[in-house]
Amino acid sequence: MTSLGGSNDDDGDREDNLLEQDSDAIFNLSTTQRMYAFGGCLLGGFLLMFLSLIVVFKPIKFAVLFVIGNLLAIGSTAFLIGPMQQLRMMFDATRIIATCVYFAFVVLALISALVIHSKVLTIVFIILEICALIWYSLSYIPFARRIVSNIMVRFCDTEL
Repeated sequence: MTSLGGSNDDDGDREDNLLEQDSDAIFNLSTTQRMYAFGGCLLGGFLLMFLSLIVVFKPIKFAVLFVIGNLLAIGSTAFLIGPMQQLRMMFDATRIIATCVYFAFVVLALISALVIHSKVLTIVFIILEICALIWYSLSYIPFARRIVSNIMVRFCDTEL
């Protein structure tokens, strides 16, 4: 039946059902295809990060290649567990701060490289991005953050 807006009620129901479905169902990839996509994105990300080392003395080019490679490598896991599960895990209560800090440094590195054209700021934000990525990655290993924190306190403690 057509409503006053000229749309078909059945079409509206289909749109609602499509939006309610998990986005993983939209991508009907086989396990093999998911593994190839994961491997391709991960390899592409590592390749871009490696190529960024070639232009390390040109911080703007380095930042762009490194950040894109980094995002590709992190995004590759979405092919294994699905994009919605990836987002749920990234914004889980245990790692939401690490995720937000990591993405903030990604954005700041790109802004400092592409908009401000500051080599010093770009290098600083890339270093902070790497630290944030390490802290984010540690959140996937049980007790890893606590162990690293304890080690850092022991090494950096000024008491003798």
